[in-house]
Amino acid sequence: MATERKAVFLFFGGTGDLAYRKLYPSLFNLYRKGNLRSHFAVIGTSRAKMDDDKFRAAIKKSLADSGNRTDSKEASDFVSHFYYQDHDVTDTAHYAVLKELMDKLDKKYKAEGHRIFYLSMAPQFFGTIAQDLKTQGLLSEGKDVFNRLVIEKPFGRDYDSAKLLNDALSKSFDEDQIFRIDHYLGKEMIQNIEALRFGNTLVESLWNNRYIDNIQVTLSEKLGVEERASYYDNSGALRDMVQNHIMQIVSLLAMEQPVAFTDTDIRAEKVKALRSLRVYNVADAATNFVRGQYGSINEQADYRHEDNVPHDSTTETFVAGKLLFDNYRWSGTPFYIRTGKMLADKFTRVDVVFKRPLVDIFAFPQSQNTPLAANVLTIFVEPHAGFSLQLNAKTNDTGFSTEPIKLDYLVDAQKSKDTPEPYERLLHDVLKGDGTNFSSWPEVSYAWKFVDQIRRVWDLQEPQFPNYTPHSMGPAAAEELIQRDHREWVYRLNN
Repeated sequence: MATERKAVFLFFGGTGDLAYRKLYPSLFNLYRKGNLRSHFAVIGTSRAKMDDDKFRAAIKKSLADSGNRTDSKEASDFVSHFYYQDHDVTDTAHYAVLKELMDKLDKKYKAEGHRIFYLSMAPQFFGTIAQDLKTQGLLSEGKDVFNRLVIEKPFGRDYDSAKLLNDALSKSFDEDQIFRIDHYLGKEMIQNIEALRFGNTLVESLWNNRYIDNIQVTLSEKLGVEERASYYDNSGALRDMVQNHIMQIVSLLAMEQPVAFTDTDIRAEKVKALRSLRVYNVADAATNFVRGQYGSINEQADYRHEDNVPHDSTTETFVAGKLLFDNYRWSGTPFYIRTGKMLADKFTRVDVVFKRPLVDIFAFPQSQNTPLAANVLTIFVEPHAGFSLQLNAKTNDTGFSTEPIKLDYLVDAQKSKDTPEPYERLLHDVLKGDGTNFSSWPEVSYAWKFVDQIRRVWDLQEPQFPNYTPHSMGPAAAEELIQRDHREWVYRLNN
């Protein structure tokens, strides 16, 4: 049985695309399951002028667009909990109006002073909003109440700006009240990494440099920059994907087993892993990371001729790199990462490549047998969720030869349908006060320190863009990066 949670939500950027596409439908799913029921209210804010009825109509449309029926009493009751207030985040006088409305709704819905502030807008306003929430009295007081701040990325654009932002937030909120949201941490198979590792002796006993040759993380996007061009050109793949999503996945793969399955213990182990991540010097950064920018093909324009992109842009749309951990578990075992836009397909996967046997007894001189293939454990994150384990087995013909076979488990269609969306999971965690699947400041800071060094090196060089064809798996340099170590990407086109 679901436990009902009580809270008044205040969404800054409450009429934005993210709110309508993801946040409000996720809240509705929590409502249908009983995690929210009678004791909650939602206030949406933006600069636009709008009344409650118009806002509620927009909410209903967002529910319909996400595949929900909106002609039911349940949907109408849910939408009745929504209220709208136009707001200028830079005008302190406007916060008095919000305070009055929050206090009123808190009493009406008996939310007991629990408050969640969700910032889904330009990050330059995060510090201002956090400060005014406190100075203008919107944070409730009391021993048994909570105030929680949820922040969308980007959390800074380098370590220095991230630290300034964190210092600003810390003046109003404690670290355990700040939830830096990363929707990848809400995905089913990313959360399954901990279950796979720490729930299976067979896996965890082999999860080290004695048995694993390398680990590969691929986040591939089929589309280009689309309507995000203005934002993306000031960010690029390194900041947009590597610093947050990929570093979070890698930390889950690299961390030690926590003392207990609690947010504080899990975060502590992730921080230890990131602390041991080798920050490259200039020469190693140039050698171990490559970047790319997609060109044109047929009707598809190259990146520099997309709308709102400067024709001389040096922003990367692809990154591949090698990460090394200087610790006992992972010393000598590289983590290869890659991500990019306009690639062959949209998918996210982790490939764990195990070492081959020291002696291949089947490759005796008279044998026509091919060398044993490496065992590979693949975690499929999206679009399909599941696991695959590649083993070696005997073929069913005469003689004795081996071939790789796969043991597959894919989540079936019904289970996939019933699986909560990432934002639904994460909003539920915010209501519970569970920070397990959110980035802590130490994690963010170590990730930025690593990424900043790559960025500094790239800023000293003029890239030769464009350098990869749309619908490929990136530039040739990404292949050379891994081949230089006498390895290859597990996922390759046409394999």
